[in-house]
Amino acid sequence: MSIKLVVLTAISCVVAYPTMAGDAVAIGYNYDGIWTAVTYNRSSTPKGGVNYHDSAKACQFAVRDLWARATEYLVRTEIIGQSDRTGYVAVAQGKAIERNKDVTAVGRGRSQNEADANALKLLNAREATTEAAIVYRYFSYGSDSGGRSDAKRSSKRIATSQTQGRKT
Repeated sequence: MSIKLVVLTAISCVVAYPTMAGDAVAIGYNYDGIWTAVTYNRSSTPKGGVNYHDSAKACQFAVRDLWARATEYLVRTEIIGQSDRTGYVAVAQGKAIERNKDVTAVGRGRSQNEADANALKLLNAREATTEAAIVYRYFSYGSDSGGRSDAKRSSKRIATSQTQGRKT
């Protein structure tokens, strides 16, 4: 392997890394293993935008948000989904009665309907269909988003009657 190839590869990696963007979904648990908060962070602008970052940075932001939301009760955090691709995302929760467990699933798609269906399909695969509901929907720009555009896409928190105290 030539030294030129090694140097060129190293430079390409350094230049390519900042062009990644994405999102992350995080969940926080208390001492009893009960989730206390679920949140996400996303790239809300395409490349060149102020809120454009990679999934690793989105993970950091999501975990930081969990600590701000559930300060005294938060003991452990977990990233349950992350991506560096542009697309729609749905976060769903449901109960698996047979196992006495609550499940959170992250679905992704090219449309919001596809993301919703994928999240619900994951809940179904984990037999968590009781009280299944989409709790978050959002769009995230990824590394394939191209240059900055004026198109605005929003995120949406879905109102649910059960927001805390689910056993994991």
